[in-house]
Amino acid sequence: MWQRRAFLQAAGAGFAASLLPRQALALDASELVFASAVQTANGSYGAVLLGEAGELIASIALPDRGHDVTISRAAGRGVVFARQPGTFAVVFDPAGNAAPVTLTSSAGRHFFGHGVFSPDGRLLYATESDFEAARGVVGIYDATDGYRRMGEFPTHGTGPHEMLLMPDGVSLVVANGGIETHPDYGRAELNIETMDPSVVFIDRRDGTLLGQLRLAAGLHQLSIRHMAIDARSRVWFGCQYKGAPSESPQLVGHASMDGEIALIELPAETLVDLRNYVGSVAASTDGATIAISSPQGDLLVAIDAAAGRPRLVQTLRSGCGLAADGDGFVASSGLGEMIGLAGAKRTPQRYDFQFDNHLLRVG
Repeated sequence: MWQRRAFLQAAGAGFAASLLPRQALALDASELVFASAVQTANGSYGAVLLGEAGELIASIALPDRGHDVTISRAAGRGVVFARQPGTFAVVFDPAGNAAPVTLTSSAGRHFFGHGVFSPDGRLLYATESDFEAARGVVGIYDATDGYRRMGEFPTHGTGPHEMLLMPDGVSLVVANGGIETHPDYGRAELNIETMDPSVVFIDRRDGTLLGQLRLAAGLHQLSIRHMAIDARSRVWFGCQYKGAPSESPQLVGHASMDGEIALIELPAETLVDLRNYVGSVAASTDGATIAISSPQGDLLVAIDAAAGRPRLVQTLRSGCGLAADGDGFVASSGLGEMIGLAGAKRTPQRYDFQFDNHLLRVG
């Protein structure tokens, strides 16, 4: 595996350029592989690849806390992004044949924890902040030239978070959370009273704005953060409410490139239990079910995408990461647990590291 001792002992240090035969075989043999940023028992940070049975295939060390992972089979590379307002991203080879490369954000920019490759793997797009101007941008990196930053285009909002590639392979959808941050103030939220969240569709080829959707003005403190795409190419999103804690607005909705945006009606008791916080959103392999999580409320919810109603509600302490498997979903927690959800046939497991917020299904 990727130098597990170094991974467990020192962030950013020690890397084995190739997998041991046993781990290489496990990577090749695993029909499903899952990736996540993690924190180890001694407080250092890293990322892991887990096989379909939950076995640890590989791990890399990170210089600080990671957030989300993206992987391109075409490029043969993955990227772990720093948690916002972080300034690093680590490019790694899932097969372990090349040492990782650490990218540093450009002057005046920081990462927001998410990114996506172009279909051919030649370009990497990352959500970033032009923090002096309080505007979101998409950084563009050339994966064929050492991940050289080629330029950027605006997200037409503040605080962009998750970004996905639409099924057409051309359009990017970006969740503008609407919250202004600045590295000088850590994770402090600087504009809660004037937030302006939105969902935007952008042509990745030239940055053309294809559409921008907002919820009703009275919901401007509903920060749109994470997304998934269903079988009808609708973009499901989960929100984090920054208004009065005594209020419980709807937190889940969907948007489309046709210009429609709407919140669904979750039951009042489910909303209360979510505690105004949706941490991750994932779609099942057939796009018929959407799963959401709330680590604040220790809650997982599976939603029928066609009906817009919950199929089931399940508890998982500090549960946040979600990814589809062949039968349902896999969920991970900040306490190191991994369980099955909504039909997934998986024995609960516990690890000696803590999962960060997101879980990626690699294949």
